Amino acid sequence: MTITQLKYVLAVAEYQNFTIASEHCFVTQPTLSMQIQKLEDELETKVFNRNKKPIQLTEIGKKIVEQAKIIVDESNRINDIVDQQKGFIGGDFKLGIIPTVMPTLLPIFLKTFIKKYPKINLKIEELTTEEIVNKLTEGHIDVAIAATPLENENIKERVLYYEPFVGFVPSEHRLFNKTTLDVENLDIDDILLLEDGHCFKENIINLCSTFGHKNQHFQLHSGSFDTLIKLSKEGLGMTLLPYLQTLDLNDSDKKYLREFEKPVPAREVSIIYHKSHLKIHLIEALKNVIDGLIRGVIAFNNVKIVSPIQQKKGA
Repeated sequence: MTITQLKYVLAVAEYQNFTIASEHCFVTQPTLSMQIQKLEDELETKVFNRNKKPIQLTEIGKKIVEQAKIIVDESNRINDIVDQQKGFIGGDFKLGIIPTVMPTLLPIFLKTFIKKYPKINLKIEELTTEEIVNKLTEGHIDVAIAATPLENENIKERVLYYEPFVGFVPSEHRLFNKTTLDVENLDIDDILLLEDGHCFKENIINLCSTFGHKNQHFQLHSGSFDTLIKLSKEGLGMTLLPYLQTLDLNDSDKKYLREFEKPVPAREVSIIYHKSHLKIHLIEALKNVIDGLIRGVIAFNNVKIVSPIQQKKGA
């Protein structure tokens, strides 16, 4: 039994297809099939039911795959140990970031990070929270930045910053003349929201639900804050923005911004990674760079954290 064979098994288990798995493992399909067959012969059991389309794991195969994940992770940890001992900070490093954080946070730290760690081959993907959790679990990304808490026992969370919500209130809106907003005055029916899949939408729903506004008859869902701002200015409703999103607004648009009374509702943004702690030295390097830069941009206290997890009805 070899680590390579176990990696091939994990690939087939994920893609449920020998050809696709071989492409992702950068080997020919016959080579991959032969190695898995050798493993099955050694174990004297079948890992896959090849008569099913797509290919499925046998009952014993499911248990083998779970153990294979642990073994492969531990083998990767050996490389981490060696790199840390040598003081080497480099190699491939895959980062996922949620769409409502990437445009504002990435410009703050990216240039500094790649300049400080030129040997790291940083690969960045924009992913939803659900995609991030799945890819961390499957080992397709090493670390991510997302709104927390996620309440997932397999994911480690370390807070980077708390980002307040800011109201964007057009001149025709009933709240425009207020100098500050009170959460109790919000009405979910006249707040423009991001489309499904964005955890910031769940933040807002949970914020309003806290104060009894649970009617989910929304006027419009959009995929970007820029669109929400434009539609709000057209008189279709107010919207809520994360604080960093407001920094690049022009002066004419900033007159529509309204801060909240304290404690200010905010989202918690964290660096997250799988509990296996792989590439922890690279994760620490990334967190340290972000920590050193974000404090000069956002420094808020007396905030009330709003959960990005969808609340169950009746809860």
